[in-house]
Amino acid sequence: MMIRDLTQETFLAITANKTRTSLTMLGIVIGIGSVIAMISVGQGAQKSIESSIQSIGSNLLMVMPGSTRSGGVSAGRGNAKTLTSEDAEAISKLNKVKAVSAEASSRYQVTAKNNNTNTQVIGVMPEYATVRSISTDLGNFIKDKDSSGRVAVIAPTTRDDLFGTSTNPIGQKISINKINFTVIGVTKAKGSSGFSNQDDSVFIPLKTAQLYLSGSKYLSTISVQVEDQDSMSVVQENITELLLKQHKISDSTKADFQIVNQADIAATASSVTGTFTSLLAAIAGISLLVGGIGIMNMMLTTVTERTREIGLRKSIGAKRRDISQQFLAEAIALTFLGGLLGIFFGWLASLIIAKFANVATSVSGFSILLAFGVSAGIGIVFGYYPAQRAAKLNPIEALRYE
Repeated sequence: MMIRDLTQETFLAITANKTRTSLTMLGIVIGIGSVIAMISVGQGAQKSIESSIQSIGSNLLMVMPGSTRSGGVSAGRGNAKTLTSEDAEAISKLNKVKAVSAEASSRYQVTAKNNNTNTQVIGVMPEYATVRSISTDLGNFIKDKDSSGRVAVIAPTTRDDLFGTSTNPIGQKISINKINFTVIGVTKAKGSSGFSNQDDSVFIPLKTAQLYLSGSKYLSTISVQVEDQDSMSVVQENITELLLKQHKISDSTKADFQIVNQADIAATASSVTGTFTSLLAAIAGISLLVGGIGIMNMMLTTVTERTREIGLRKSIGAKRRDISQQFLAEAIALTFLGGLLGIFFGWLASLIIAKFANVATSVSGFSILLAFGVSAGIGIVFGYYPAQRAAKLNPIEALRYE
């Protein structure tokens, strides 16, 4: 059978009963659209999480006080008093360490005029801006000359809570723990990192935080920026050895600190979101299976209805291969058209989800190629049996069929 004749016969067959054809294609449209929309949600979530993790800094190691487990019980990471500025200074001298910033943080009630908010107040060194990729939208970040001054840099959410949306608070006073600080800068928005909301913070000099707020020399975090990605594991091991020696701990299982590797966090998050995406796609794929069964059911019905036609074609010389190709082409055409419509509606659904559900979505070329592949596969798999059944009909019996 010539390709032109096959195309013409396929078109006539699928347009002969438009209602039945539309309902049959609907299963494929819903299935493909659901797969694309669900994959876009999963991939959007993955990109959003990866972006949030990267926003806290590049090539970052975070040293935190407190052991992973103590006597079988978590030791309260971040609250223990085991890290000091001397530890941070020693770490800064290690090979492949680009920058180090010691931090002391806690939550406080912060007030300005008649407004107040409960937020994270972080005592930092000037290097914090480099290590944690912080930049200012207004004013300046903390510098060496501010090391013991009562100055503050506030994040945009904190600024909005205390002074109003998009105002310029430079030179204004805020009160932390009943101590006045002068605002010298506002940071650029970064969003939530998964650890905390980076846009809801107040930054003050480390020495000032230790003197006026915590009253302690201990740190809550030491952020370490490594020179390159490949050196992170080596630097992590070196920091572990250094701190064990600094703290006079011979058994590494009894370490009074933890090191969080940004690369490990990103890999774990990527694995989790990848599994989540696959699960969503698998759930949506069930409707594809239903759609495929619907196509097979329609094609079997078509074979029965056109038994006499098949017998007539065979009696005038049509081969089994011609009959098989005809019915298989009809099934593939249905799934292909359904796949195209499914891609459109899946893309449209992802836009609607992103706009109204405030969920990040990302339609990738992979999901579109997957949709085309699945459409073709469904047409071949579920169209093969009806096509073979039609091809095997005995022409004499087919012509006698009523």
